[in-house]
Formats: sequence, structure tokens, C-alpha cells
Amino acid sequence: MSSIKRQKRYEVSRQLGKVALGQEPADLVIKNGTLVNVFTGELQERVDVAMAYGRIAYIGNADHTIGKGTQVIEANGRFISPGLLDGHMHVESTMLTVTEFAKAAIVSGTTGVYMDPHEIANVFGMEGVRWMHEEGQQLPMKVFTTIPSCVPATFDLEDAGAQLGVADIEEGLTWPGVAGLGEVMNFPGVVYGDPTMSGEIEATLRAGKTVTGHFPAEDDRMLQAYMATGVSSDHETVTREQALEKVRLGMHLMIREGSAWQDVKEVVKVITEDKVRTDNISLVTDDVYPQTLLRLGHMNHVVRRAIEEGVDPVTAIQLGTINVARYFGMDMELGSISPGKTADILLIDDLLSMVPSVVITDGEVVAENGRLVKEFPVYQYPEKAFQSVRLQRSLTADDFLQRSKFDATRTEVNVVRVIENSARTAKMTAVLSVEQGVIQPDLNQDVVQLACIERHSATGQISLGFANGFGLKTGAVASTVAHDSHNLLVMGTNAEDMALAANELAACGGGMIVVRDGKVLAKVAMPIAGLLADRPVEIVAEEVAALEEAWKELGCYIHAPFMTFSLIALPVIPEIRITNRGIADVTEFKLIETEIGPVQ
Repeated sequence: MSSIKRQKRYEVSRQLGKVALGQEPADLVIKNGTLVNVFTGELQERVDVAMAYGRIAYIGNADHTIGKGTQVIEANGRFISPGLLDGHMHVESTMLTVTEFAKAAIVSGTTGVYMDPHEIANVFGMEGVRWMHEEGQQLPMKVFTTIPSCVPATFDLEDAGAQLGVADIEEGLTWPGVAGLGEVMNFPGVVYGDPTMSGEIEATLRAGKTVTGHFPAEDDRMLQAYMATGVSSDHETVTREQALEKVRLGMHLMIREGSAWQDVKEVVKVITEDKVRTDNISLVTDDVYPQTLLRLGHMNHVVRRAIEEGVDPVTAIQLGTINVARYFGMDMELGSISPGKTADILLIDDLLSMVPSVVITDGEVVAENGRLVKEFPVYQYPEKAFQSVRLQRSLTADDFLQRSKFDATRTEVNVVRVIENSARTAKMTAVLSVEQGVIQPDLNQDVVQLACIERHSATGQISLGFANGFGLKTGAVASTVAHDSHNLLVMGTNAEDMALAANELAACGGGMIVVRDGKVLAKVAMPIAGLLADRPVEIVAEEVAALEEAWKELGCYIHAPFMTFSLIALPVIPEIRITNRGIADVTEFKLIETEIGPVQ
């Protein structure tokens, strides 16, 4: 792997000065555009931008910088905008490799991202983080990494494939292209002085880098204690009131608009109605699916949504450019069009649509009219990355039978009830029939079988339970995308289809699958860590669409069911979850029995 060669400012400062004076020709000049000035908020008409050595050399009438070899793009009044930056996102949510994600996002105007690869960290630890980081370093897109902070999400209720500690964070912070610490989800640990959490934050602050946050709670004292430790941002804000409290305290507010979480409509009211200054606010995606990338775009979609909700277009662009760069201390390099800065520039016909006709990174055209015109290097993941689903043996239907501990024909059980469009679950109970010692699912109550299988160390550990809220009438589904520890999740109406689904995923290296009556209806193979596909976005998006249709064939009509399913094993969000160790009562932070007792 070799990182892409970018000229540092001090290496070319003299040459840039000569280009600005007309003593050397520019490499590329955009003529006669309307500059989106993110410093002043102005739209400046009839402006040229000259570029050389991958950087901006001159802004204004740039005729004097044009030489025989200079490429000239006639803007004809189109808007000249800085490239868009995403200050918080998980590439793994796209189901794509970093390269395939970058190809899909850069054509819509995203020229830089700050990724938190905590999904692959839960499978392969720092080794997996390094793979994705190295892949990002060789791309035309600027891919910065924030080192994952909470791996695993909890040590007490589940088993991940890896654990990260303070020493790992310290190592990662030394890598070129690392911007700081990934979202610190364990806010109680931070507030109450957990040694690992405190050590990670202190290491990041010593390195002079940024500590990004995750604070969904509504507790003023906890919030301020959290901030006082050094955590400086949050992307979990969902109400105008929360937003106002955080910006008043000086926390950097990241307003999220992804595929699953769509917070712009409510949270931008802090701008449109409360009229707060926007210097300390930015836009992010967090989690985006491949279909969203193809249909709506990436950061340009988030900026567009802010504009639709009443934010001034130039302000919205500031939220997706200079404000992001400034938060990470990179505004002297990125996020604006200014002499000496990196030449990451968009030509946009219409600020309301935010669809770029030309995308430039490092002073070179990389995309035109939604198509790549520059080749992206290929990153080869090691063989180990394709060997993450480790089961002790092939599974049988018998492995998925929940046997009663009591000699009764009916028994009461704890059930994980999912809530549509929410990461939360609810704890409920159901009375189920027992036949030949096996507790039966009850489709009339919408109660189906649920299993979580340890898949990192081939321990053979299987936990069984029941789920409600998906509406399945037949068949089974399975996924190795199971936040955050990413064990093998299986759910179904019958044990035979559940065994087939699990074994099929193990055979292809992981992913998501839907089966019925012994046949595979749809599958998205994700052989890299059981999290990433090794195919282009167009193919993966088609496969995911087919998967969604297959869920419907089983009777499920909730929105984004595979996302809801993938969160059913996350034991840090209330109320009840399944992990490889058993049923977790998150409110009490303990494992509980699936079966409560016999019913007469």
C-alpha cells in the first residue's frame, strides 16, 4: 500500500506565489463562476479560481495565470463551492469497502470524510482499523480516521472479536491521517471515571487531537461532566431543545441525516427559529445505505435537506465544509476556497439541488456529471479478512430448539420487542405452547424464534430467545452485521430455515440472508469481516433491494428491517437484547433467563 502523494503547503509555497503573480502557469483554471464564499457568506459573481500543485493559487480574474499547458474549465456562472466534508460516518454502514464507498460518494461532491471504523474494530481490532485506514490513505478522497473508542460496547454482556485499550488508541493516534478519537459512546464510563475511557480521552488530548462524542441522554450535569473531560461534539441530538442546550455550552453540534436516522427536520430549528450562530454546527451522515448513495447522494443530500428545511444555502454549505474542517483543526487546509489551501472544489449548477457537474480533488477533475473520470487504486485486503465467520461446526435445526425447563404445556417467556424506526427495544412477555419439551413460536402473537451465535472464536456458544414486532409469517433471516460485536444473528418461524440461513452465511463469509422453505430468497454476501461486500455500489444496492423485498415476502413490512434486526444485539441501548451470552436486560445491566416459568 502506498499513500496518495499530496504536496504539502510548505513544499510548494514559493511556486504557488509565482503562479499567483503570473510568473508560472496554473495547472487548472475555472473561469467565470459564482464563488460560494464560506468566510463571508457571499455569492461572488464572475470569479476565476487558479490551481497548481494540487492547491489553490489565485482567486479573481486569473487570465494572467493561464499558460499553454493550463486546463481551462468555463463555469458559465455555475457555483464554485468547496468540496463537502462528512465529519462523522461509518463506512461499514454502506456495506462497501472504503474504495467503493469513495467512488459512490465523490461523484456527488463529498471530497473528504472522517470515518469511525468501529464495526471492523469489533471483529479484527486494530488490525482491521489499519486495513480500512490504509485503504483510505491511497484514495483521491480525503479519508481521515477517528480511532474507535468503545470496543466492545460492553465487556459484561457479550463477546466481540477484539478489545481495544488505551495502548491501542495511543498507537493509532500516531498514524498519519488520524484526526482523533471516535465517538465516545460509553458516556457513563466517561463521567464516572472509567480508567479505560479516561485514558483514551487523555491520550487523545495529549496528542493534540479531537475527541468526538455520542451523548443521547438528557441530563444537564452528566452532559457538562462529559464535556469537561474533553469530549467536544455530539451527533445524537434529536430535538431543538437538546441542540440549543449543547450549542450554548460550546459543544460542537453535528446534525445527522442518514438512511436510518433523519434529524435535520427537527434539529435545524435551532438555526432557523432560534437564530443561533452556526460556526459550531455541522452536518453529518453517520450511517448511509448503498441505495441512499445511489438515489439521493451523500453529503450533498444532507446539505440539500437543510436547505429544504429553511437554512440559507450558503449557510448550509458552510455546515458541510469549513465548519467540519474547523472542528478538526484542519481549516487551514480544507473546507474553503482560499489561496494556498487544498484544491477540493465543486461546480454546481443549482444550490437547491446541490448536484455537482464537476468534482475536483487536489486540483484534478475526478468526476463529471455523476461519473468518475479518474481511476481509483485497488486495495487488496489480506486473506485473513475473508475468514471472520468461525463456527465450531455446521448448525442443525436442533441447535435452534428452545427447550423448556419445566414439565408443562404452556410457559411464559421474555421477548425482545422491536420498535419501528427506533434503536430502542421493549421488554415484553408472552405465553407460548410447549410441544415435546420445545417452546413453540406463536405467529398469532407475532412471536418468532431468535438466536445469537458466537462467530469470532468458534466457541460453539449459542443463545436462544424470542422476538416480536417484525411480522414474520414464514421463513428465516440471518445477519453477521449485528451491532456492535457482530456475532451471527438468526431469526425465524422454524428451526430448519434458521439453520439453513446460518450455514449459508458461514459458507460465504458473512452478510445478510433471507430463506424460506429450504431455499435462499435473497443474500448480500459481505465476505470482508462479515461486514463489507467486495462489489461495486450498483451491485450491492440491487442485492439490498432484493433483500428488502424478500423480507416483505416473509411478512415483514417495517421500515429498514435489516437495520432494526442488526441492532437487536446491542446491549447498551434499552431495554432488552439478545447477545451470544443470552438475553440481556439493559436497564438492569444483567443477563436474564428467556423462560420465566410454566403457566397453568
